[in-house]
Amino acid sequence: MTSEPADSIRAAGLRVTTQRLAVLEALDALPHADTDAVFRAVQKQQPDITVQSVYVVLGALTEAGLIRRIEPAGSPALYERRIGDNHHHAICTSCGAVQDVDCAVGHAPCLTPSEAGGFAIATAEVTYWGLCPDCQAAQSTQPAQSTQLTQPAQAAQT
Repeated sequence: MTSEPADSIRAAGLRVTTQRLAVLEALDALPHADTDAVFRAVQKQQPDITVQSVYVVLGALTEAGLIRRIEPAGSPALYERRIGDNHHHAICTSCGAVQDVDCAVGHAPCLTPSEAGGFAIATAEVTYWGLCPDCQAAQSTQPAQSTQLTQPAQAAQT
């Protein structure tokens, strides 16, 4: 991937537009952002942009491989610029903060299933659920109460 957003867009075979540049810039500033957060960031520079336009740009950039879409269970889709590696994510069960976590073991797919059912596994997508440092600190200053971590039911089914 080239370092300049316009070069990256061209290299992916897409036309460079102000909307695409603005979305990439927003994701540089807001890693793991949902569509609404990207829209609000882009709208500051381009007041006439619509949410639908942001969805279209996010779709095109994802399809072109310039951004990655992650879908944590129970959350809206999130987008990030970190591509080209097989990293995972840690998500806070209290505040929803998302942190990149490097591959668990070795190179992609970094986790090998005991039985792949004939599939040629290319990547493994792992989501770690727990409390971020800020929520841990906040919790330690509150009176003692049940601290059972909960995660969306869909995540428990994986």
